[in-house]
Amino acid sequence: MSCKIRTIFGGTFDPIHFGHLYTAKILATKLRLERIFLLPNCNPPHRLLPEANAIQRINMIRYAIEREPLFKIDSRELQYETPSWTVSTLENIRTEFGNNQSIAFIIGYDSLLNLNKWYRWQDILSLCHLLVCKRRYYKLSNEKKERFFWINKYVIQDIKNLYLKPSGYIWLADTPFFNISSSEIRILFKQNKPCNNLLPQVVIDYILKYGLYKK
Repeated sequence: MSCKIRTIFGGTFDPIHFGHLYTAKILATKLRLERIFLLPNCNPPHRLLPEANAIQRINMIRYAIEREPLFKIDSRELQYETPSWTVSTLENIRTEFGNNQSIAFIIGYDSLLNLNKWYRWQDILSLCHLLVCKRRYYKLSNEKKERFFWINKYVIQDIKNLYLKPSGYIWLADTPFFNISSSEIRILFKQNKPCNNLLPQVVIDYILKYGLYKK
């Protein structure tokens, strides 16, 4: 394999939880990744603004990964005043690391099926590979399979290709589905219900200390 893959995992991480962390770890094992960069969004264009502010979300991520050498934080999107368009961030990363660097972006299967709704979605595979993880409720009907047939020409089975080309492939990861979501966790905190098995204790302690997700 000719080079390492710079792998990015974007999201609001509001808050970060075991679904994020476990999925990324399994993906790293399957692809022999040395590092995954967690990329918190500032102004996600396709969803509501995060409840926790940028500093709080960065702190929760920092606490969650402090003993996890696999992970690093990439905070570049938090410096943007404009919406966090994925394609713009990938262009920024591509400029920084050059045209020969293999770059991969982690998304869920639901995001893949809605890729055509993303801003300048046609340019994304020219900038990175897509590593696609399982999400619940996303089984393709025959009608949807026909609609998304274009995906097939980019899908690969041999992971070596992710290392040999800088971009352009889709790899469907056989990762388990973790039934955890940040929105459900926020509801549990609002209801003063326990969620110890859903996210690291250090993140729970931080949320409780600063009274996040109470309103």
